[in-house]
Amino acid sequence: MADNGMKGRVKGLLVGTPPGAEHVELEGRSDSFSEQNANAQRQALQVLNLAQRTADEHVATAHRQADKICADARAMAEQIVRDAQAHADEFRRQADKTLSDARATAEEIARDAQAHADDTRHDADAILADARAHAEEIAKDAQAHADELHDQAQRRYQDVVGSLETKREALQQQIEALEHFDRDYRGRLTTFMQNQLRALWVDQPQVDTSTEDLDAEPDAD
Repeated sequence: MADNGMKGRVKGLLVGTPPGAEHVELEGRSDSFSEQNANAQRQALQVLNLAQRTADEHVATAHRQADKICADARAMAEQIVRDAQAHADEFRRQADKTLSDARATAEEIARDAQAHADDTRHDADAILADARAHAEEIAKDAQAHADELHDQAQRRYQDVVGSLETKREALQQQIEALEHFDRDYRGRLTTFMQNQLRALWVDQPQVDTSTEDLDAEPDAD
């Protein structure tokens, strides 16, 4: 936009009527070449001044734009830094919260695990105590049963021994009775035979005296 204005000014200076041109034309173009040359120099000087001003304006505009760009960039950078800092703070807060929650969860899990371990240990101790008591009860019952069986066996042994003793005594009495019967029977038989032999001796005196040995046989028995 400034370049178009500068071009228009230069064109107006070079093509347009210079200051005082109307006065020169009214006098019938009576000015000399030196006056034209002076006018040209003045126009060139004006062009240079205009170009200098335009350049200064361009430089000032460029400086302003550069300052604005720098300010905008600085503001944007500061905003980015603030946003990044806010994001970092938010991320740090979230991280701290997550870490805190994780620690709380870990502590809760540890407490639950400890409580479960304590309960398990308590249950195990109770089960062990019950098993030990049950085992002792079984051992007592087994010992009592063993003692009872031993007593029964002892009583049965005594009964058997007593029965055998009774039977032995009965058998002994039977044996003694049989021995007594045998002696008595033998005595009676001997007496009967002796009587028979005496009777034969009376009836038949010729009987051999060897029959006297029969009298001695019962005594030998």
